[in-house]
Amino acid sequence: MRNTRPIELRKLMPFQAQSSRKYRTSDSIHSDEDPLIDEELGESAPLTGPSDSPQPRRRTTNNRRRKKRTFPWPFGNSTRKQNPRTIPLHADDKQKKYAPNIIVNQKYNIITFLPIVLFEQFVVFFNLYFLLVALSQFVPALKIGYIFTYFGPLCFVLLVTISKEAMDDFQRHKRDKDANSQLYQSLTSDGFRSIPSSKIRVGDMIVIQKDQRIPADMILLRTTEDSGSCFIRTDQLDGETDWKLRLAVPSLQRLSSDNALNVVRGDIYADAPHKDIHSFVGTFTHVDEDTVVEQMEPLGVENTLWTNTVLASGTAIGFVIYTGKDTRAVMNTNHPKTKVGLIDREINRLAKILFIVTFAMSVAMVGLNGFHGLWYIYVFRFLILFSSIIPISLRVNLDMGKTVYARQIEKDSEIEGTIVRTSTLPEELGRIGYLLSDKTGTLTKNDMELKKLHMGTMSYSLDTMDEIMSHLATAFAENESALIQTGPGVVGMSGKGRRNIASRVKEIVQALALCHNVTPVISDVGDITYQASSPDEVAIVKWTEQMGLTLVGRDVNKIQLRVEASGDTLEYDILHIFPFTSETKRMGIIIRDRQTQEVTFYEKGADVVMSGIVQYNDWLDEECGNMAREGLRTLVVAKKRLSEEMYEDFKKKYHEAELSIHDRNARKQAVIEEVLETELELLGLTGVEDKLQDGVKNTLEILRNAGLRIWMLTGDKIETATCIAVSSKLVSRNQNIHQISKLKVPIEVLNELDNLRSKVDCCLVIDGESLQLCLDHFQDEFIDVATMLPAVVCCRCSPTQKADITRLIREYTQKRVLSIGDGGNDVSMIQAANVGVGIVGKEGRQASLAADFSVTQFSHLTKLMLWHGRNSYKRSAKLSQFVIHRGLIISVMQAVFSALFYFAPITLYQGMLVVGYATVYTMAPVFSLVLDQDVSEEIALLYPELYKELTKGRSLSFRTFFTWLLISVYQGGAIMILSIILFEEEFIHIVSISFTALILNELLMVALEINTWHRVMVISEIVTVLIYIGSMWLLPTYFDMSFILTGRFVWKVAVITAVSSLPLYVAKIIKRRYAPPSYTKLT
Repeated sequence: MRNTRPIELRKLMPFQAQSSRKYRTSDSIHSDEDPLIDEELGESAPLTGPSDSPQPRRRTTNNRRRKKRTFPWPFGNSTRKQNPRTIPLHADDKQKKYAPNIIVNQKYNIITFLPIVLFEQFVVFFNLYFLLVALSQFVPALKIGYIFTYFGPLCFVLLVTISKEAMDDFQRHKRDKDANSQLYQSLTSDGFRSIPSSKIRVGDMIVIQKDQRIPADMILLRTTEDSGSCFIRTDQLDGETDWKLRLAVPSLQRLSSDNALNVVRGDIYADAPHKDIHSFVGTFTHVDEDTVVEQMEPLGVENTLWTNTVLASGTAIGFVIYTGKDTRAVMNTNHPKTKVGLIDREINRLAKILFIVTFAMSVAMVGLNGFHGLWYIYVFRFLILFSSIIPISLRVNLDMGKTVYARQIEKDSEIEGTIVRTSTLPEELGRIGYLLSDKTGTLTKNDMELKKLHMGTMSYSLDTMDEIMSHLATAFAENESALIQTGPGVVGMSGKGRRNIASRVKEIVQALALCHNVTPVISDVGDITYQASSPDEVAIVKWTEQMGLTLVGRDVNKIQLRVEASGDTLEYDILHIFPFTSETKRMGIIIRDRQTQEVTFYEKGADVVMSGIVQYNDWLDEECGNMAREGLRTLVVAKKRLSEEMYEDFKKKYHEAELSIHDRNARKQAVIEEVLETELELLGLTGVEDKLQDGVKNTLEILRNAGLRIWMLTGDKIETATCIAVSSKLVSRNQNIHQISKLKVPIEVLNELDNLRSKVDCCLVIDGESLQLCLDHFQDEFIDVATMLPAVVCCRCSPTQKADITRLIREYTQKRVLSIGDGGNDVSMIQAANVGVGIVGKEGRQASLAADFSVTQFSHLTKLMLWHGRNSYKRSAKLSQFVIHRGLIISVMQAVFSALFYFAPITLYQGMLVVGYATVYTMAPVFSLVLDQDVSEEIALLYPELYKELTKGRSLSFRTFFTWLLISVYQGGAIMILSIILFEEEFIHIVSISFTALILNELLMVALEINTWHRVMVISEIVTVLIYIGSMWLLPTYFDMSFILTGRFVWKVAVITAVSSLPLYVAKIIKRRYAPPSYTKLT
């Protein structure tokens, strides 16, 4: 027994999702309703075959054949076919045929940097247009003015972009260099030697110290812990904050020293590289030194150390199986499609309209003069003259504005901890039409507390828990001889009448104290804290501690419980563990009581699967429904006593299944179902409460008043989700709840949808099975009805369904969709939405890292959307239209000037005036509009109804665009015509006259557009005027100071400026009086 136990006691393999019974085959449940989440989610079996175990010789032959068929073509398809690999423990060539272990996160190298960056820039319509305009200046027939006038702004924009890309890529290069040069100890036949991470090859044995990063995917051979276990931190790989248990290969852990690894003969078989970090199928084949017989041990995900995880305890030796791009970390590094905000799309549309306007003006100018001579040359010259209509500075201004908005969000003390990960989307926060939210950890705290325990004939709640404590103390105080009488060999005590209440309470508390994956951590002062991947499990173990049965010790082989009433310590051997997975929705453990030598199989899980496994009863379904209606997460607990014969039979069959390479999980699951999961004795039902997050009720009510339609997508059962929807105020007081569940045939879907059409103001609650039926057969009809409802709750919803629903709502409604979640199961939904928000929660940082915005709690959405979203959208809309106006007005002046000179394409302003117009003379005041606010923060948050106006997109529309177009035509024409009329005698000074009026007009227009003055705005206006006046002395080519300092110049410029801008001030006053914006009624 001593020789085989270490192999058997380490089994932490999960159930397989391929089972044909006891749970639904769809992935319609995710970890929202997972009562017991474990890190090991099971291996996928990529192939199905009849063979149970591989033949080493056959594998070698296959490898040889593959080698012959592989040709290193320099050209062709770069996608390599991934194959399983067999790696000898001591290889001379260190498997050089596999990928090198080099980390490359750089986007460019020295050769590709400029070509790729320039290509990405000139794909943008703005930049391509200005490049063509600038290049045209090298053609003598098209040359208008100074070349730097056209190349200067373009080069500035490109320089900013290229510099930013270069800095970002240089930082990536430094990080890559640091990671690749990190030194590790490699175990060789000559002893230990240092080796940089980039030189590590498949087949190397690497020593990993505590808190050191794992440099490649490895099999754990040995650890400094006697039990062969160690813990790793995986937060950089999967975002989960809990530590994961890993186990060494049993036969190698038993070796006398690390150096003994050099004399072990054998090889490791590893399946083909793939993305699934929770799956691995392998074997370790070696020759026993004593018997000289070849032995094979199964290897699973619990024996692996994946790249970028960190060793959290002890020292370990790992055997490298995958390197570089074959590692799980690199294969899971995805670059989701870049999200483009709606305002960017709208501005791109306007840019194309502006190009049409430019072309039309050019043709009109040539046409009015008659299409004489080389008229097409003149069209191109006018196109160049009017190129400022499409302002190249628009993109720079908007990008800088987005940076300001992002900084304001991150610096907001009321939503502390908020991180903007995608700085191109702050305006989207102001235009959200649909909010899609996860439940557990998002609307709720993921802070669990066991509230109810039901045992069929007995039920306990918080106010009667003290009875459980007394029953438990009584049961453990009974004569041990009475307990030992039910010792080894007794299989089943189905006669419930023979057991008193105390023994029944003891059995379920003991089951809850044993059936879990919680590890106690004892501090220096003796306090016990619990480490687990699921808050549910911690809540239950804490409850057993309160009841008087404390988990005080656990390793890979045993569990220790302390009876508080007597101070006795109970010890149990762990024979097998079957961790929880989101597919099986249950977990189990086989333990042996060291006192009685009884072998017992405990299992707990969701009622949907456990009801088919436990013995017949008439109360389970009803009580599960009752608890769910109270908002409690239910968990069914059962057990089965195993005789030694039954256990040995199971152990033999299970070991055979473990050695299978093909379809390993399905074979193991079949053994579990056949031997263990039959006629389990139902012990009871627990109800765990997940408390609502702070401010959730108020936040949902505010967002509903803001016009958002809110969907809650959860994996919980219908009753629990409905209860949370009501308690969180997702469903308002006057709304009815329409429930659709357990639909089996498409005709039933049509009937339900017909009923739903007449109920406009109700909340739809639908389960995952019915939802899938709707999406499969009546997708358009369902979305048509559901998107009109104020609230929808989708239960038993898988991550795939969450993402599908998000995409459907986006495509069908063309509205902006915001998805918010806190777990890894929400990532697909977050990435599918227009705006993804991740909450940093107890499930880890995976959602937060994948999101566009990261927040610390759900209630922060209110300010993020109603205040920051509003400001970002309003400001960008105003800024973009003003920049367009700035380009239009100077082009209109150019058109009037050319018309006076017989429609000749002669430039009005040249050199520094053109460059300075869009930079030093107007940029600061115009850009200061990013600090403007139309309403105060208090008003925006107090009246969420104001948000409805934003979603209509009226701040930047064709109407506002053409309004600004007409304003530009009027002002440009007025300035130019009045300049010519009033200064007819001094026509030689037309440039300084009209340009001065133009600058003053733009500064007055900025002042006109400001709703709330900021000191930066005032300073920018004053400083710009001073800069302009000062530049007159510095640019004598354009400004004759002897003329400018005359009173005649001053009053005539004042008249021109007044005529161009005063009517707009009058129009604004009239509009404010007779058609004021909705928000002015509140201020």
